[in-house]
Amino acid sequence: MGMWASLDPMWEMPAEKRIFGAVLLFSWTVYLWETFLAQRQRRIYKTTTHVPMELGQIIDSETFEKSRLYQLDKSTFSFWSGLYSEIEGTLILLFGGIPYLWRLSGRFCGYAGFGPEYEITQSLVFLLMATLFSALTGLPWSLYNTFVIEEKHGFNQQTLGFFMKDAIKKFIVTQCILLPVSSLLLYIIKIGGDYFFIYAWLFTLAVSLVLVTIYADYIAPLFDKFTPLPEGKLKQEIEIMAKSIDFPLTKVYVVEGSKRSSHSNAYFYGFFKNKRIVLFDTLLEEYSVLNKDIREESGMEPRNDGEGDSEEIKAKVKNKKQGCNNEEVLAVLGHELGHWKLGHTVKNIIISQMNSFLCFFLFAALIGRKELFAAFGFFDSQPTLIGLLIIFQFIFSPYNEVLSFCLTVLSRRFEFQADAFAKKLGKAKDLYSALIKLNKDNLGFPVSDWLFSMWHYSHPPLIERLQALKNSKQD
Repeated sequence: MGMWASLDPMWEMPAEKRIFGAVLLFSWTVYLWETFLAQRQRRIYKTTTHVPMELGQIIDSETFEKSRLYQLDKSTFSFWSGLYSEIEGTLILLFGGIPYLWRLSGRFCGYAGFGPEYEITQSLVFLLMATLFSALTGLPWSLYNTFVIEEKHGFNQQTLGFFMKDAIKKFIVTQCILLPVSSLLLYIIKIGGDYFFIYAWLFTLAVSLVLVTIYADYIAPLFDKFTPLPEGKLKQEIEIMAKSIDFPLTKVYVVEGSKRSSHSNAYFYGFFKNKRIVLFDTLLEEYSVLNKDIREESGMEPRNDGEGDSEEIKAKVKNKKQGCNNEEVLAVLGHELGHWKLGHTVKNIIISQMNSFLCFFLFAALIGRKELFAAFGFFDSQPTLIGLLIIFQFIFSPYNEVLSFCLTVLSRRFEFQADAFAKKLGKAKDLYSALIKLNKDNLGFPVSDWLFSMWHYSHPPLIERLQALKNSKQD
């Protein structure tokens, strides 16, 4: 009885204090759990200093050590940036940062002649100031990550001027999308009546489909140069493979990702009969700036076939060469197209929209609870935007954590299935070598703690993917 009696004062607290305390407690619980997992993985980085026997044929000792040091630096950065973020968020809540920013946005609106009845206008000012604050406080961390960690390990390709110009451009483009969409969403919620959550969900669905459709054609080119893949054997083979599985390919682009980073990637986008494939130039041996630089440093003219080179040059290029050859690129695309053919893309969209509908439904049930607003310092008003922030970011936090873990598990399952699809296309051997090359190029560490991997890895660990491919590699 004594123990339970000691808890009575807590349960006698006003509801808003219990809600506020629960939000802070859960936030720090998640942070400590993430830190625990990160420390387990960091121990792996520190103690695994030699290539394990089972990886001897997959990765050389020099690359292994480079990736180990890179991941150690990243884990150190992640610890301090995560701690800062958690402390910052806690202080904002404890000292009433959200209601203060709302009142400040109200003052700015008042100076412009907009009174309290212009809630949507005030909400947009609030959003603008909140995102500006987030951009400014995150800038030092982004600078350090880019110009210290990524620079140190050979990934950064940006100048400071390019970085700042890019950051400003991203902020402006974000506001051009965020503010109009937010104003329309708030308006729909205001006028939607009892079933506003249905209309709000349909609106966000339409916006997401439009953004996915226009992103690569109109938004991404604002930041990176996209050029059609030139006619040649690679393009021809891509078109043949796409046709063999009825993938409605219309265009193949190469994006100049190398001006920003030497990390590589590939993806497809588009709806219905209008699909496009995008390849990063860093994924392609013949496009990689690094490969051209190696040859130029050696006093050789850039070329793709390597014929006429001395043995010394060939050895140097082979050792440092970045990206994949044509067959390996096709294998990577076979994996990506497998996601489409097996319906993974559609399944992810359905899951996302089901989750979105559920969240809006629950939001409709909770938006009238005054204690939720009071818990975060809003005693006299209940702005819709603040309700969205409180409910989606804080109240749904436990649900979001569980959902995130489930989606991570599902993603790993999809990755194995896509690898198996590439096998059926006869690409097992080339995908095997491509995965090794991409792991090397990105300095991925092939050894992982099982609990960290289970919680965080949306893609299976390299060794597990290679093992699944190994039994059916073609000779």
